[in-house]
Amino acid sequence: QVQLVESGGGSVQAGGSLRLSCGASGFTFSRYCLGWFRQAPGKEREGVASIDRNGDKQYSDSVKGRFTISKDNAKSTLYLEMNSLKPEDTAMYYCAADPRGRLCGITSYEYTYWGQGTQVTVSS
Repeated sequence: QVQLVESGGGSVQAGGSLRLSCGASGFTFSRYCLGWFRQAPGKEREGVASIDRNGDKQYSDSVKGRFTISKDNAKSTLYLEMNSLKPEDTAMYYCAADPRGRLCGITSYEYTYWGQGTQVTVSS
């Protein structure tokens, strides 16, 4: 069965950096749409970034220029490099996957499989 397991979250001061990882199994990782989402307490889940099977990427305006999504197909691992972190980046971060493979957006309804999340806390 499909499994997505996030890691790398933690607490950091504003301006700092973190790298999230998402280990995947149970599907052909290289062919899928892959995305990162986040949800802060009391707020709706928000799309952060996506990457398609060809490596084409999409970012939300709120993270563009600060976050970088990447993947290692050989390791079936998705990454999110987060730099210049702000307190408003504080949230639970989730990775997601969908078999479409192309035209990978950053809206949650597009994704079929989800991880359990990893917490990111940014203090001012």
